[in-house]
Amino acid sequence: MIIYPVLKDGATIGVTAPSSGVEEELHELLKQAIERMRDQGFRVVSGKTPWTQVKAKSAPLLQRAEELNSMMQNEEIDIIIPPWGGELLIEILEYIDFSKIQNKWILGYSDISLLLLATTLTTGLATAHGTNLIDLRGEYSDDTTAMWQQVLANKTGETIVQKSSKSYQKEWNHHKPSPCVFHLTEKTDWKTLSNQPVYIEGRLLGGCIDVIHHLVGTPYGDVKTFRATQIQNEPIIWYLENCELTTTDVRRSLVQMKLAGWFEGCSGILFGRSAANTTVDDYSIEDVYREMADELQIPIIYDIDCGHVPPQLTFINGAHAEVRVEDGKGTVIQHFRP
Repeated sequence: MIIYPVLKDGATIGVTAPSSGVEEELHELLKQAIERMRDQGFRVVSGKTPWTQVKAKSAPLLQRAEELNSMMQNEEIDIIIPPWGGELLIEILEYIDFSKIQNKWILGYSDISLLLLATTLTTGLATAHGTNLIDLRGEYSDDTTAMWQQVLANKTGETIVQKSSKSYQKEWNHHKPSPCVFHLTEKTDWKTLSNQPVYIEGRLLGGCIDVIHHLVGTPYGDVKTFRATQIQNEPIIWYLENCELTTTDVRRSLVQMKLAGWFEGCSGILFGRSAANTTVDDYSIEDVYREMADELQIPIIYDIDCGHVPPQLTFINGAHAEVRVEDGKGTVIQHFRP
């Protein structure tokens, strides 16, 4: 059974950095994001780790784990939103006390998706793949990003609908800040391999493929047991996004996931837009998608609003979803079914 937290008005946000913290020269960005949340009526409690960054991590692994455990067990904190992702969250997984996690949201993406997926697979607690805190520092958010609050305020048994964005950001331009953090200049176009309308449904699981495939073979990546005990072997829709991998790296990771049984009972895969996906020896990302579709005999939808090419939808790990794509536009309906 999936357990869904509920984001309430005036909720308390816990800010901790289980992966990377924020370098001193960028502290102003984090301060802006925290103030923006307070302006919206949230209470914000920050730990120490968001404000430090040494050797590719916010702090030593035990300090990161202790701060995260403290916030996860603190009944006064309603949602945890790290400042952003990073590189080495995997170091702290074995030190997280999943048995004492309270019913609260964790929101983020990139390296944070490793924590999200491990938490849902291990405990049945729904987690939220979406914006990070730093990207909420603008005077306002685009319509797609802003949906995070509505999605997380959804209650068990309720349904939330999200539409594909109208446009996306081609590249980051931190030297030209704007009232909305993202510079959305390119027309969004959700694609299917068949170039025909596609409809799929199932329970959502996913994250950044760079990091989540490292859960294969660990106690935190037991998809088979999760399916049997938490969702009664319902089909899974995997949503995946690539931060830095070449096409051959993506292929290797997907094959590893396949061999581990992660795609058993899979009804379809959604791939986010990516500025990586570097072609290797004429082997393109579309080739990867076609091979996976042929091998698994499932539909594949790609260039969706997910990941490091914003904006992105808020996907709930564990939620039952219906995904429709037609004429380059997508609709994701999420049902908060136990």
